[in-house]
Amino acid sequence: MADLLNPSELEIALDLGNLDLTSRDEMINELTNRDGIILDIVNGHIRENLEDELVQEALKTGVDLRHYSQEIEKELAAVEAASITDYIGESKKIAQLHKEMKQCDSILEQMEQMLGTFQQDLGSISTEIQTLQEKSLEMSVKLGNRKELKTKLSTFLDSIVVSPKLVETIVNTAVTEPPFMDALHELDQKLQFAEAEQHTLASNDVSDVLDKLKTKAVIKIRLYILEKVQEYKKPMSNYQVLQETLLKFKYYYEFLVTHSPSTAAEIKLEYVDTVSKVYFSYFKTYQSRLIRLEFEEVPTKADVMGAEDESRRSIQLSMFSSSKSIRSRSTVFTLGNRDELINNQLEWPVIIPVHSADKKFPYEAIFRSVQFSLIDNVCAEYGFLVHFFKVRGEKAQLLFTNVMERTLSLLIKSVESYMEKCYDCIGIMLCAHITMHYHELMKKRGFGALVGFHNQLLQILWPRFTFVLSQNIHSIRETDPGRLTELDTRPHFITRRFGEFYSAIHTLNDKFPNDQTVRSMSLLQVEVENVVLRMAAEFRERQDQLVFLINNYDLMLSVMQCRSTDTNKEVLSIQELLNKRINEYVDEVLLPHFGGMISFVKDNEKMLESAGPGSPKIKVNEGYINQLVRGFNQDHKKSIDSINSDVMRRFTNFNNGTVILQSALTKMIQYYSRFHKILSQPPFKTLPCRMDMINVHHVMVEVKKYKNQF
Repeated sequence: MADLLNPSELEIALDLGNLDLTSRDEMINELTNRDGIILDIVNGHIRENLEDELVQEALKTGVDLRHYSQEIEKELAAVEAASITDYIGESKKIAQLHKEMKQCDSILEQMEQMLGTFQQDLGSISTEIQTLQEKSLEMSVKLGNRKELKTKLSTFLDSIVVSPKLVETIVNTAVTEPPFMDALHELDQKLQFAEAEQHTLASNDVSDVLDKLKTKAVIKIRLYILEKVQEYKKPMSNYQVLQETLLKFKYYYEFLVTHSPSTAAEIKLEYVDTVSKVYFSYFKTYQSRLIRLEFEEVPTKADVMGAEDESRRSIQLSMFSSSKSIRSRSTVFTLGNRDELINNQLEWPVIIPVHSADKKFPYEAIFRSVQFSLIDNVCAEYGFLVHFFKVRGEKAQLLFTNVMERTLSLLIKSVESYMEKCYDCIGIMLCAHITMHYHELMKKRGFGALVGFHNQLLQILWPRFTFVLSQNIHSIRETDPGRLTELDTRPHFITRRFGEFYSAIHTLNDKFPNDQTVRSMSLLQVEVENVVLRMAAEFRERQDQLVFLINNYDLMLSVMQCRSTDTNKEVLSIQELLNKRINEYVDEVLLPHFGGMISFVKDNEKMLESAGPGSPKIKVNEGYINQLVRGFNQDHKKSIDSINSDVMRRFTNFNNGTVILQSALTKMIQYYSRFHKILSQPPFKTLPCRMDMINVHHVMVEVKKYKNQF
């Protein structure tokens, strides 16, 4: 490149402007003369220079700054000259670089022109794309509108056009066939669509055909449903099977309600009328057949608790009569296993008269069978009415009432009629509890249609129960002990009846407590306790009176506790009376054998307690005391044996007899111990007869021999 350039061109190429690295004084003058320099800036430069490391080092070494400055300037001039020489040496390369930069600039200018042209082309393409996009969007909207129109038109045509297949199916296919059900759904949709689009010409064109098809379908459905309803009247018809069949075609009734309300109303009325009569006839027949299976002997108004038991007399009379059955009033007041009905048999299968012709049942079993049959039929019927006729709430209850009203009234009147002559308290209470159990069962099933019916039954049963119970109370109150035959110290039949009856009522009342029943039973117990006291007064001897009371109280208590271990106030009351009479009897049975010793103990204990041992007020009858000691020594074994024999003979309950005997012997030992204690105190301790007294432990050994007599 240096060969191509002449010196003049080289000067032009190396025009470095006003570059002069040696003119330092001019630069300082120029800097000093500048308008923008102020003294603060100069001072700042001075401070910065003073902080320079070289300056600080020069100051520390003590070098002359002016001399040092001149050396620096020389070095700078040498460096500057070397730099200019290097720059001139590289001038050819710089010139080549300058040329290349011009060529690059030309190329870039051409590229700029090309890019500008390309930008213009892109602008025109973008405009075309936007135009195409707008046309595409417009075409898409048109296509969407056409598709929507096609869909609506297709739907309209499908909904309005009546196909020959639809006509053929509605006219000729049986209603029980699945194709008819599908065709009916299609017809329903077309009828509803035609009604909604009745302003269109197409709808007017097919309206006649649709009406004819609707009429044909209504006629076929009506005939089929009425035919099924009539099957209810056939003997031995299975109602649940018929209902299940109708439920398969419940849509038919919905179709009638929508398109022929009058026909739907006709079918509903016909169903209600037919089924109401069928249920009425069924339960009337079923109940009349069951009642024939009831026990021939049932309690009458004469079978009250206070009536005398005539079983013996009946046995005697039966020897000369042809009567095959003998009834004892004791069974009237016994629960036995009758409560199994409410414990385990509530949901047992109903009694079938044909299969049970040779069996007999109590009334409560017949009542349970009728009520359980009613529940089964009612639940099935209510479910059918709700699902087939599409009714809910009050409408469902009203329709159910229309169907079952006659049947429920029949059952109410039947129970009411039977209860007018029923005197079986336990049976009545069992019927009431069966009703309450079934009421709870209906609540669990979420079925409340029989609430009113069950309440009516309870309004019949509870007052009758209270009346019959009051008759028994009245019979006890009016009992005249003087007229009773064969009155002895054994438990009386009235107390046994009461114990059995109390146990039965208490057992049943625990399941559904009734305050009125509790009050009536308390009143009955009071009357029984009073009549037992009146009967005891018929005996002349006090011991006989006490034995009679103890035997009867013990029997009542045993029977009352046989079904329940719960202790209530009635049981506690009888227990208290029994303990009181046992204590009194023990005193009575000891008096004939140890009366002298007992009187001596009681009198002298009081005297010793009031006057104190050794008091002169206490008189000692040595002869009487000797007689008491000798009498006890000689007769105590024989007396104990006599007491034992007397207790064994008088008391029928061995456990009770054991308690009484042990109580008597224990009390005898207590008296004898107290007798020993009195004689060991002044003024009796000096009596010679004390040496002859038998040791208390020896007496206790004798008593233990009688421990296991019962």
